[in-house]
Amino acid sequence: MNILVVCAHPDDETIGMGGTLKKLSKHHNIKVLFLSEGITARRKSGYVSTPQYDISHDEMKKMEKEIQTRKKHAKSALKLLGINKIRFLDLPNQELDQIPLLKIIKEIEKEIEENKITTIFTHHYNDLNLDHRIAYEATITAARPIPGSKISSIFSFEIPAATDWRKPYEFKPNLYVEITSELKYKIKALAAYHYEIRKSPHPRSKDMTEAVAKRWGSLSGYKAAEVFEIVHSRTSKFETLTF
Repeated sequence: MNILVVCAHPDDETIGMGGTLKKLSKHHNIKVLFLSEGITARRKSGYVSTPQYDISHDEMKKMEKEIQTRKKHAKSALKLLGINKIRFLDLPNQELDQIPLLKIIKEIEKEIEENKITTIFTHHYNDLNLDHRIAYEATITAARPIPGSKISSIFSFEIPAATDWRKPYEFKPNLYVEITSELKYKIKALAAYHYEIRKSPHPRSKDMTEAVAKRWGSLSGYKAAEVFEIVHSRTSKFETLTF
């Protein structure tokens, strides 16, 4: 199958479904589309945030270098997960609401058409992160079930410290993917984004990433798992996505 993963930022793919990507890359063609650059919302270089909106010219130049570094980290992480098809749109971080939604939709439609996509993974609709919510809205619009559409399935994933920080919490997983063998690759891929890793007990620390996988595993009879909420699924014949 041809799979498209629509992410708001570089690292969302590894945090949300790194183990599943490793498993799927053995059997399917996968492309990852990153909508935003994931840096400039901090308003300051050095990978720290500042409580101000305006950015000086010097700080912007420094952050532009950090954007390129994050792209390199994304390529390294995805290589570990068996994926080399990547595209960066470089839209402004945490300001996707300033971009016409139609423009984002058209970019996703382009990927769907050019790559003959049949399966899509993206963010959950109820997420604290603005860019995550817009990624979801643009994706389900681009993948709407018009006559002739080849899209058979859309799945949403959870991002710790974003989806679970949105109140009320509404992520309702109904697909559990075992990643017992793949968890170590997820952790290695996450390490490629070393500027984005937090210290335990932050939800995006190494320890908590393992803990989350084990928790979902404990709820599904596996040692480790990643979970998804099925957004849309249809078929004209009985077929399954091979994990």
